Amino acid sequence: MNDPLDDITNKTLAHYAHNADAFFAGTIDHDVSQNIDALLNAIDAEPPFTILDLGCGPGRDLKSFAARGHHAIGLDGCEQFVHMARRFSGCEVWHQHLLHLRLPHETFDGIFANAVLFHVPSAALPKVLADLHAALKPGGVLFSSNPRGHNEEGWNGPRYGSYYDYDTWERYLTTAGFLPVDHYYRPTGLPRDQQPWLASVWRKC
Repeated sequence: MNDPLDDITNKTLAHYAHNADAFFAGTIDHDVSQNIDALLNAIDAEPPFTILDLGCGPGRDLKSFAARGHHAIGLDGCEQFVHMARRFSGCEVWHQHLLHLRLPHETFDGIFANAVLFHVPSAALPKVLADLHAALKPGGVLFSSNPRGHNEEGWNGPRYGSYYDYDTWERYLTTAGFLPVDHYYRPTGLPRDQQPWLASVWRKC
């Protein structure tokens, strides 16, 4: 019998696979330098850093990390994105399902989870966060950016999502062993009701 959580994420991945080229064209020019800076500035180590770009998609941010001189590794559950990211960034990219991560222990200075963790069903989120915690070096940093909400969960068209407020997201992260460093809403400079993204920075205890 198929795991219903796997079914959920596989349907979401199938949507991205079917629309991979359009997704690349529609997001390649998005400026997330604020998020990249938020992760890098929070890392208390000597650069260059070893960075995991979780849910790297076609490789836009992966290429940015490499261009700044860091050792960047991508990971995505969509096989089409894995191939695209390898070509676009020139970086190593792993094909792994978020619900079945196989990450090396205490390897990464930082993990960049930009617009990805909200696709994880809430029932699977504690294990995913535990896997990320274990993969970070002591004191390592996790960055996440998710569309915010009031803790709704379900299908938004062909994609599944969980839309947390900050307090709920903080409970998940602190329970997983992370300490809050910072959070903010995007895009900057707009009224809160026009800032759909919640970005947050966390340190491994």
